[in-house]
Amino acid sequence: MHFDPAVLVDYWPLLLQGAWLTLQVSVAALVMGYVAGIAVALIALVPGWLPGLVTGCYVETLRNIPFIIILFVVYYGLPFCGIRLPATLVGTTALALFASAYYAEIVRAAILALPRGQFESARAIGMSPMSAMWHVVAPQILRALVPPSTNMTLTMMKESSVLSSITVPELTYQSLVVQGNTFAPFEVFAAVASIYWLIAVVIAEASRRLERRVGAVQAEAVSRNRIADRYLSLVARRT
Repeated sequence: MHFDPAVLVDYWPLLLQGAWLTLQVSVAALVMGYVAGIAVALIALVPGWLPGLVTGCYVETLRNIPFIIILFVVYYGLPFCGIRLPATLVGTTALALFASAYYAEIVRAAILALPRGQFESARAIGMSPMSAMWHVVAPQILRALVPPSTNMTLTMMKESSVLSSITVPELTYQSLVVQGNTFAPFEVFAAVASIYWLIAVVIAEASRRLERRVGAVQAEAVSRNRIADRYLSLVARRT
């Protein structure tokens, strides 16, 4: 037995097609999951026991169940309720749900790490809760969100391989097709591992650039908008 990458020459287009779908699914799940995660985090911060109970059940349920089980529940549960959707859409939705629980905790922790006085001071000068979150809290937590969000995004991208179990033609599914045609499992999965590694490197590098960019923008005082200038000037007077 010897390593013979030549057996893959005719199948690279199929693997690249699968890699492209993996990227598409990951990006879609990232956007959907982060939007849902932000909503869950904000609801969790609402005073009272009920919002905390509801969001706590949501987060702990999705974090404590293996993703493949979540995927099967969504995939088989929707037809049971009379809803039939393409496998790719179902898989993307399940992946977004899975990721949203983790993104919610990332956002909630970042907001709680900010001194409470920041939000209260913004409210004291007449800002609405949403305006205070958007103009005061969000700019200060943005840089802190990038590293943990990157780690979760990488995990989510790798978890997308599970979608092959419901016939979504992403990278792992295509690798199984190629392996069945070539009977060269080592060569196929070595190539697929390299493609996943390359995707992860690209995501990590994009994250580092974003983190540096966010840090540079935050360091530029001239970039503050009128509402933030008013808030920060009042805080400076108080200190």
